[in-house]
Amino acid sequence: MYYILKFIVGISIRIYYRSLKVRNAFNLDHSGPKIIISNHPNTLMDAWLIGHVSKEPIYYMAKSTFFNSPVKKWLLGKLNMIPINRRTDGTTQGVTNQESFEACYRILEEGKTLVIFPEGTSIPELKLRELKSGTARIALEAEKRNDGKLNLKVIPVGLFYSQPEKFRSSVLVTIGKGLEVTDFLSSYIENNSLAAKQLTTRFREHLERVLVTVENDEQEILVKELYEVLRSKEDAQSIDKGSQLMKKINTSIEELQLMRPYLVKELQELLLKIKWQKQNLTIHSDFISRRFRSRLYLMQLCFSLLFLVLGLPFFIFGLVHNYFIYKFIDLSVPRISRYIEYHAALNVLLSLILYPLAYFGWVELFKWLFHPTTWILLMYGCSLPLSGMFAHRFAHYFKRTGQKRRYLFLIYNHKEALIELQSMKKELEKLLFGE
Repeated sequence: MYYILKFIVGISIRIYYRSLKVRNAFNLDHSGPKIIISNHPNTLMDAWLIGHVSKEPIYYMAKSTFFNSPVKKWLLGKLNMIPINRRTDGTTQGVTNQESFEACYRILEEGKTLVIFPEGTSIPELKLRELKSGTARIALEAEKRNDGKLNLKVIPVGLFYSQPEKFRSSVLVTIGKGLEVTDFLSSYIENNSLAAKQLTTRFREHLERVLVTVENDEQEILVKELYEVLRSKEDAQSIDKGSQLMKKINTSIEELQLMRPYLVKELQELLLKIKWQKQNLTIHSDFISRRFRSRLYLMQLCFSLLFLVLGLPFFIFGLVHNYFIYKFIDLSVPRISRYIEYHAALNVLLSLILYPLAYFGWVELFKWLFHPTTWILLMYGCSLPLSGMFAHRFAHYFKRTGQKRRYLFLIYNHKEALIELQSMKKELEKLLFGE
């Protein structure tokens, strides 16, 4: 069952996210047992992504409230989920943490892979929250039970989403170098609490290397606003480049706050002016730093309009067959959960159920109306999801064409304002990066 669901979820991930980039996948290659630790911004999607990237089956801990019935307990057990009672959730009947820890030790002793999110809870933010020491205790206890010869490695994984909840956004999975825990074993035998805390600190250091992390909410807002203004088209299209730019911005802000804090205020004031000018001109960030090549943009606009005209029939076909189910899911998810970190997983789960039902209904209606041959019916059925993807891409392209048209209008009518905006952006880059 695990491999069947992994295949289905893998396809769903590839459809839901436009781009999935895995950096340093070779760091997962280890012949012995592994504990994968990761940040936790996107609930179930985080576990699914790690399971999709990992060659071996993964086992992971989940809050015991998911296991509140015999049927759920059996099904989730088949999916390699291990229940754990958390202080914030209370105790679930039939679940004891001692049994859960024993299951973890057994999994590691069998050379398998355990996934733990040491932050405990899932919140969509850049800030790496306090890490619970339970992961360190499990790792050290497993090595202690095997006299330090288990050959266990703890591998940090950083998950970075461009927009965690948004369909056709991007995600970057950065896999860090695995670390051994036997250096802390003697300390653990003497004082298990102190050793677990020290090892947890080491885990945090390694996780911060594979993440874009901020110190507080105010800094996160500033980093994201600066990124929105400074990013280029390439940064927006490549999740790898985008994360590097965001990390560079964050590092520069931290250096300014430490060395020249007075410049941070100046930076914020200039950013506010740019945002106001950008909003006043209704210009997308990608276009701010572009050269004024009106002929080229006019040619691109003509080709874009030609594509929109030729693709319109296919767009209408896809829209008719997919829009209502797409809109129904889009409206239903926020009502099911108001927490944005659940939205991506709920979108995928609802889509796996509702889209096949909707397509089955369309196929039956088509068969009843036109009595087609088997091959025509098969082609029609296959065209439904493909046309839906095309319709979504077409709508995005239509919006992008509008942005190009707007930019061309600004070149001809408000060139001075564009030049001023570009000048302010260069000044912002100089303040931030010293370039």
